[in-house]
Amino acid sequence: MQPSDIIQSGIDYIEKNLKTDITAEELATMAGYSIWHYRRLFAKTTGMSIAAYIGKRRLDKALGEIAGSRRVIDVALEYGFDTYAGFYKAFVRMYGSSPKNYAPKTEVSVMFTEKELRKILTYWNVPQDVPILDVYIMDGTKISGNVWLIGEEYILKIENRKSLLMNLRVAKALASQGFAASIPVPTKTGAEYVDGEQIMALTRGIKGHPLPSSDRFGQNRRAFGVKYGKSIAQLHNAFTLVESEIQPHEQDLYTHVTEWALPEVKKQNIEFKMGLPDSFFNDYINNSGALFEKMPKQLIHRDPNPSNILFDGSEVSGFIDFDLSHRNIRLFDPCYCATGILSEWRGVENIYDKWPDVLVGILQGYGSVNPLTEEEKKAVYYVLCSIQMIFVAYCEPQHELKELAQTSREMLKYIVEKEDLIREL
Repeated sequence: MQPSDIIQSGIDYIEKNLKTDITAEELATMAGYSIWHYRRLFAKTTGMSIAAYIGKRRLDKALGEIAGSRRVIDVALEYGFDTYAGFYKAFVRMYGSSPKNYAPKTEVSVMFTEKELRKILTYWNVPQDVPILDVYIMDGTKISGNVWLIGEEYILKIENRKSLLMNLRVAKALASQGFAASIPVPTKTGAEYVDGEQIMALTRGIKGHPLPSSDRFGQNRRAFGVKYGKSIAQLHNAFTLVESEIQPHEQDLYTHVTEWALPEVKKQNIEFKMGLPDSFFNDYINNSGALFEKMPKQLIHRDPNPSNILFDGSEVSGFIDFDLSHRNIRLFDPCYCATGILSEWRGVENIYDKWPDVLVGILQGYGSVNPLTEEEKKAVYYVLCSIQMIFVAYCEPQHELKELAQTSREMLKYIVEKEDLIREL
């Protein structure tokens, strides 16, 4: 039996037993592997640890039952959560929203054999003998989910209906704004996608690569910041063309931070001796919410980190990965891009001295296309803090993200220390 078939058998077993206790030891014994080897093979095949995969599938299943009007607490207990609070926290960490506000998604299988994928490819008039490869991001991590590189030219996605149709609409809107976009390749029947138990689409890959850190922090860092900011503003303009069709989930950033992230940051502030004063938390609680209420909101990317913004030469060519998109304050995206660049400080000399130039460039670039309101200008500091508090709260409980959690705490502390400078920018 091939390793992929062995893991598929384990996945099938997990799917049938999500309401019972499932251990890595149990799965490894069934496969006839050592637990160490099975854990490694499972993570390599699915892009997730066994515990993370089981947790996600329980949340997915629970969400489907909640959408069917069952009581949340009943569903949470059935899927192994001892309390509603435990279920709520796990859900928010996974989806960035409460179970009540999250838009239900159609179930999707999460693994296919190569034989199954080649059968799927027969729906399109494309070479059938090209390599089928997993997709990896810059740090070598496999993208979780059903995404494959088909040869050097195509990308195959198998997703829930809502996500895939949203991505296709966004791609068309981006193309209308002059960006390279993952436009769908028509099937043999002329359809944009294959509609069956799962929705399947084949798109052309986008030309371009993420900008090297040497450019992001080089002499022209502010100029590149401007290009990041302009491109995000153009992306937002494209989003406005499709927002009414998508009807995205809307997140209240202030509530999300104050009810979930901020209490966790307070706890870590003590545990890790971060040195954040009580005045920081009080100021955020008392003053950010009123600003957020008055700021423009729309469909945003939500994850425009440097890995998701592609350059062809010295110009932005396109964006990737819209799976996290939702409606929020629009300033979130340019600030997120800035913090994404700051998070790559390791190995870069004097990063904290150089980063304000990048932030200024991003804000200037964005404002040159979509002028910032007075409330947005005043709120830059609070939005940066919001993003970092979310990261601190999200990363620390997950063992594989401990290093990122440490980086996020250092970034938050730096941003708070540079409050006056950031407000002047």
